[in-house]
Amino acid sequence: MTVSFEVSGPAEGPAVVLLHSSVCDRRMWDPQCGPLGEAGFRVIRLDFRTCGDSPAAREPYSDDVDVVALMDRLGVQRASLVGASYGGRIALTVAALHPERVTRLALLCAGRPGRRPDSPEVREFGAAEDALLEAGDLAGAAALNARTWLGPEADEAAHALVRAMQLRNFENARVPAEDHELPEPDVDLAAITAPTLAIGGAHDLPDFRGIAAELPAVIPQARHLELSWAGHLPSLERPATTTDLLLEFLRPVR
Repeated sequence: MTVSFEVSGPAEGPAVVLLHSSVCDRRMWDPQCGPLGEAGFRVIRLDFRTCGDSPAAREPYSDDVDVVALMDRLGVQRASLVGASYGGRIALTVAALHPERVTRLALLCAGRPGRRPDSPEVREFGAAEDALLEAGDLAGAAALNARTWLGPEADEAAHALVRAMQLRNFENARVPAEDHELPEPDVDLAAITAPTLAIGGAHDLPDFRGIAAELPAVIPQARHLELSWAGHLPSLERPATTTDLLLEFLRPVR
C-alpha cells in the first residue's frame, strides 16, 4: 500500500471514506472532516496515485483496489463512501464490485464507470488544457481547471486551493514513470445495494448533470438531487451546506 491517507474521528465510529476529484487531492475534504468526526464518524481519506502525497505506482494497480486495500488495512469491513467527480466513479466501482462492503453511497457530480465525458463543453475544455500543458504552462492549466470546475458561488479561497491541488497533480504526473494503471473493470451498477444519493450541480457540465440524473434508473436504491447553486465541486463551493447534506444522508447508518 503506497497511497497516502489520513484517519480522524472516533476509532469506534461508523467509517466513511472520502474519495476526491481528479483535479484535487484529499485536502478538498478539509471542510467536511471535522464535522463528520464530531458527528461520530471515523473519517478516512486518501490521495489517489500521483495526486497529493501519493507517488506514482511501481506495479500494476487500480484505484478501486487501492480503496478496498486501505479499508482492509484499517480493519474496516463496511463503510459509507463519499465520492466527488472521479472519486464518485471509483466509489461506484467499489460499490458494484463489493456491495457487501458499502453501507451508503454519496456521489457529488460523479463520473460513471465505462463512460468518458464527451460533450462539446468537455472537448473544448480538454483542448484548452492540452494547449496549456504542451506549452509548459502548468499554472495556467491549473487556473483553467479551477475556473471550469468551480461554480459561481466558489470564493477565492476555493479557487486558490483547487489551483494548488491541480498544479501539484500536474507536477506529480510529470515525474518520469511507467504507467501501471490497469484497465477499468466492467461493472454492473444494478449490483449496488447501498442507499445512494446522486447529487448534480445546475452549473456543472452537461455530462455530469446527466450522470447524476440517470443513476436512479440503474441503481435500485438511488435518488437524484440537483443543487441549483452548484457547479462541479459543491463541497468547496458551499462547504457547510454540503456537509449538512452529507450528515443528513449518512446518519441513518449509526
